[in-house]
Amino acid sequence: MVTNKPHLAGKRNTVGRPRLPTGILLAIGGWSGGNPTNGIEAYDVRADCWINITNNTERPRAYHGTAFLNGYVYCIGGFDRLEHFSNVRRFDPISGNWHEVAPMYYQRCYVSVTVLNGCIYAMGGYDGHMRLSTAEYYRPEINQWSLIAPMHEQRSDASCTSLNNKIYICGGFNGHDCLQTAEYYSPETNQWTMITPMNSRRSGIGVMAYAGHVYAVGGFDGNSRLSSAEAYNPDTNLWTNVASMITTRSNFGIEVVEDRLFVVGGFNGFTTSYAVECYDTTTNEWFMVCGIRIFRSALSCCVISGLPNMADYVVPRDTLPQLPALEEEEEEEQNEMESGDSLNE
Repeated sequence: MVTNKPHLAGKRNTVGRPRLPTGILLAIGGWSGGNPTNGIEAYDVRADCWINITNNTERPRAYHGTAFLNGYVYCIGGFDRLEHFSNVRRFDPISGNWHEVAPMYYQRCYVSVTVLNGCIYAMGGYDGHMRLSTAEYYRPEINQWSLIAPMHEQRSDASCTSLNNKIYICGGFNGHDCLQTAEYYSPETNQWTMITPMNSRRSGIGVMAYAGHVYAVGGFDGNSRLSSAEAYNPDTNLWTNVASMITTRSNFGIEVVEDRLFVVGGFNGFTTSYAVECYDTTTNEWFMVCGIRIFRSALSCCVISGLPNMADYVVPRDTLPQLPALEEEEEEEQNEMESGDSLNE
């Protein structure tokens, strides 16, 4: 049975309002209504609500990557209908200001971006002429990009994540075919290694490390948009199918917030979507949650945390209704768990 909404994460405080979340999910840019957008929305997972934090001085872009590192949000590459970007913009979520930092070596839209060991990695993409196998990384302390070994495959519209000191990149489009292949990069050896192919071809895919696995979600297989998802176990080098999303989607945002995997927006094969859902690995279920207000595909997501002004990115707690019934329900559940523990001893 599919539940519309999961329980809000974490315990309520004594006045019955949800606490501040440990992380805020940002949905940045994308393609909306036939044009790129500069829209930014912040998701408050505890209140299940999106708020618009768009800065209208920032340039629209789509098919870009984002990363949160050392308190800053980086917006990398992308496309605005006229130009394929090599530039990188940095957002300070405390001051609300954007600044330009060093550009990449290559123009990259449909780029794959992740963070590992204090560096931002940007891989593959499309430069306006060809699909790329090149990859590079950015060191913020010296404001410099450096090239690393190229991937085995040309990949645009792929997706990547970091797990166990490796970067995994999966799927994408090589200019001819939607790809089923996947590979990982080891920074110690500066080498890429092919892994077992996914069970499905996936371009416009979402990839995220979650619960010790690499999750590959949705995408386009060359014929239709997908709702299916699969998880890669690095210990066995095997992919296992998991529960499918409620909706089909490609070119969506993906992130993990408070131990759930969220997918945001995208294209469902017919129209650009507002829909957002999350996956819980403990139950192998997807849940619909509050949708974004700006329908869009080709967006990118990241999670911000540890900021002194986290309250600026959530619904004001004094505007939320008190939830004493939920507080009592949680206390009741806790009492039942403690009773069960004593019976089992």
